[in-house]
Amino acid sequence: GEQTVAAVLDSGLRGRGGAAFPAGIKWRTVRDTPQQQKYVVCNADEGDSGTFADRMLMEGDPFLLIEGMAIAGIAVGASYGYIYVRSEYPQAVATLREALDIARDAGYLGANAGASGQAFDMEVRVGAGAYICGEETALLDSLEGKRGIVRAKPPIPALQGLFGQPTLVHNVLTLASVPLILAKGAPFYRDYGMGRSLGTMPFQLAGNVRHGGLVERAFGLTLRELVEGYGGGTASGRPLKAAQVGGPLGAWVPPSQFDTPLDYEAFAAMGAMLGHGGVVVADDSLDLARMARFALQFCAEESCGKCTPCRIGSTRGVEVIDRLLAAPDQGRRDEQALILKDLCDTLQYGSLCALGGMTSYPVASALKHFPADFGLAPSEAEQ
Repeated sequence: GEQTVAAVLDSGLRGRGGAAFPAGIKWRTVRDTPQQQKYVVCNADEGDSGTFADRMLMEGDPFLLIEGMAIAGIAVGASYGYIYVRSEYPQAVATLREALDIARDAGYLGANAGASGQAFDMEVRVGAGAYICGEETALLDSLEGKRGIVRAKPPIPALQGLFGQPTLVHNVLTLASVPLILAKGAPFYRDYGMGRSLGTMPFQLAGNVRHGGLVERAFGLTLRELVEGYGGGTASGRPLKAAQVGGPLGAWVPPSQFDTPLDYEAFAAMGAMLGHGGVVVADDSLDLARMARFALQFCAEESCGKCTPCRIGSTRGVEVIDRLLAAPDQGRRDEQALILKDLCDTLQYGSLCALGGMTSYPVASALKHFPADFGLAPSEAEQ
């Protein structure tokens, strides 16, 4: 167990769900917390627009995920696991349940999991269509049979998670990376990537793109290589306008920033984030003001309602954009744009979780890079 945790730490694997937290540190925390009962929870609530890597993996190679979870359970001393799958993935649910039966019959799960001398078993749980349940603490509440509402941290799930017990929560892609790390060794995995973003990432191309699909590459290739090289540009053949990276609350990246390497730190430095690796491509016919409004409306609809910035700020944001677009003159538009920027700051720094915190990304990036879509002068963008 100790060697397994060390291997995961040495590999440099970070949470592939988007938070990019070092996986080995979580494993060590759960392992070192003394408790009779511990859990491993797989977050398969893949709700981001343009993402499908988790679904492809669960439907195409469910045993990879099951093996990763069993290894994790045995390493940290957890005897039970849950895969929380979104209800929109019925094929993945059916495939996983069948695979679990096969794994159990073959002795990889149960009282003596994989002849390890330790017990580990697991089951599939199905979500009920709430985007917020992709947030790890809301997911735990949902697993407990409650409404999915974000918990305040501390305590972190690694210390007090599911039913108050130490819980290892990971995304599908994180857990599915573990068998390879153990089979080939930590240095093999660590040799891919750049900076602190090590290993590979399955990037998902969708939207207005000629060749959509999944491209697994080491971190460090550029957004341009992905969108133009693998994606072949827009499907419409019209000029590329932007790509939204990291789900419905990811930043809109303009072509001027397409030479940025796909790396957690490089994206954070320009006010964007890689998230779960989804890239949605758009051509010059897309109205970015409408997309900024959509992000705020999405946040309003999917907010769990626990914290004020997200619950109320998102609704106020939709109203501010409507006022901005209906403003009779430049002066009024500038005034509303400043209010919108202030609101973005409040959402980003005042929200309890990343739902409200990230709603500012698509709005602020659209305002900054595409001011004309809001009827604003270019100078406003650079301030």
